[in-house]
Amino acid sequence: MSVHFSSASDLWATPQDFFDRYNKIWKFDLDVCALPENAKCAKYFTPEQDGLKQEWKGVCWMNPPYGREIGKWMKKAHESVLTDQAIVIALVPSRTDTAWWHDYVGFSRVEFIRGRLKFGGHRNSAPFPSAVVTMQTPLGAHNLKR
Repeated sequence: MSVHFSSASDLWATPQDFFDRYNKIWKFDLDVCALPENAKCAKYFTPEQDGLKQEWKGVCWMNPPYGREIGKWMKKAHESVLTDQAIVIALVPSRTDTAWWHDYVGFSRVEFIRGRLKFGGHRNSAPFPSAVVTMQTPLGAHNLKR
């Protein structure tokens, strides 16, 4: 369990059944940060391709590295959504006290996951809560139901 609390790894592979539930709804086009062995979509960016330097289009799945770099991934997701070329569904640790949460989650739809996920390659559940953040261009005020 000690590796969960260390910086030994910030990669938490998405559980396949968890991804499948969201893919059934969203039909993802692109996994923006993946390893070949855990990519969730036919089209994906590897660390060598550096998804932060790529253009994100379509419906994107993002399970970013959970270390200090997560803010950069959330910023890229936010900026990609603002181009109107991408919708980003992000599986992230529920860290509502962090700068990246306040800076980039904003008006996104947030689903807090009940319990703790068991990420791929780990015997135990994660020591942190998770959330799924749906980032897409907000509807204009005239489209909102009152």
